[in-house]
Amino acid sequence: MRRTDEKPSKPRARTQKGPSAERAPQQAPGKSVAPREPGSSQTHPAVIAFLRELDHPLKQEIEAVRRIILAVSPEIREEIKWNAPSFCTTEHFATFNLRTKDRIRLILHTGAKVKGTATTGIEIEDPAGLLEWLAKDRCLVTFVDEKEIQEKRAALETILRAWIRLM
Repeated sequence: MRRTDEKPSKPRARTQKGPSAERAPQQAPGKSVAPREPGSSQTHPAVIAFLRELDHPLKQEIEAVRRIILAVSPEIREEIKWNAPSFCTTEHFATFNLRTKDRIRLILHTGAKVKGTATTGIEIEDPAGLLEWLAKDRCLVTFVDEKEIQEKRAALETILRAWIRLM
């Protein structure tokens, strides 16, 4: 992956003028939606609204990765956290980084609070070479198109299952 000194711009969801009964309630940036009860729906109205209004050239690919993540386990729920769709079981473990327009970036992490894995690290098998380690307990998965997503789908599912077991 090529690095640049230029700071990518944040993705912006298109806004609609006037009231909309379908709209999910707004929340403060960086704040998580209240946790859902176990056994409740995996999807969240705020994520659905966010994606509906998202202006991103790889929107379909983002939604494809989202569907893959949610299909990994019925325990996975989604929310908006850090101004992007984020996924959790008991803790958040994956969040989209939507700032780049030429690829999809999914950050795998261990939640918002520092844990012991920050110093000890996490060991995950990665035979497909999907993971770019950003720290001992955080890594990046990048996809450039739908074809790559489908080619590496099984590897992503395996990594996600292993990551969740370590949480």
